[in-house]
Amino acid sequence: MARRQHLSLIVVLGFFACFTLFYLFSGPSDSTLSVPRVPGDVSPVTQHNAHAGPGNQKTTAEDASRIDVGSIPDSILSGGSIAPKLENATIKAELGRASWKLFHTMMARFPEKPTEDDSLALKTYIQLFARLYPCGDCAVHFRGLLAKYPPQTGSRNAAAGWACFMHNLVNERLHKPEFDCTKIGDFYDCGCGEEGHKEGEVEGEKKEEDEEPDKAELQ
Repeated sequence: MARRQHLSLIVVLGFFACFTLFYLFSGPSDSTLSVPRVPGDVSPVTQHNAHAGPGNQKTTAEDASRIDVGSIPDSILSGGSIAPKLENATIKAELGRASWKLFHTMMARFPEKPTEDDSLALKTYIQLFARLYPCGDCAVHFRGLLAKYPPQTGSRNAAAGWACFMHNLVNERLHKPEFDCTKIGDFYDCGCGEEGHKEGEVEGEKKEEDEEPDKAELQ
């Protein structure tokens, strides 16, 4: 009889232990626990959605493509040269010829009667050109010339004449002959043509080889 009582007690205790373990392991897990939220607290996602309307992403992309010139600090235009010194003389000469061709062709295509925006755009380009020029020591010298002789952008002739004048200053420094600026239009004619010309007509046809000046003069 005593043995039966002991067996019954063991069964009851075992059942109670199983029930206790089942209750403990069936409780809520950490991942499902609710996090108390402070009144007025807003999640980052909610904040983002509150500020971003349906068309806000498009507006942001458009704004990113625009540059507010008024917000650009003066140091951007008047800062020092960005590129290091260029040691290779051959590459330096090739770079100079290509850059002068771009420079003079740009002046030749500049409007005869530019707007204020046109003039400001060219002045800004020249200042940035002087900072970003890949030859650092050349850029330092050119920026020194810009400080003495600011860009003339009132008309096409003024811009082209100023560019040729600056080029001759560089030629003088490099001990190269001075170029006749009255021939600059023919020398750097791109053959692009002008509006109003007949189709097939080329503005400023190339001169004979024996009449063409030595291009080394403006290197």
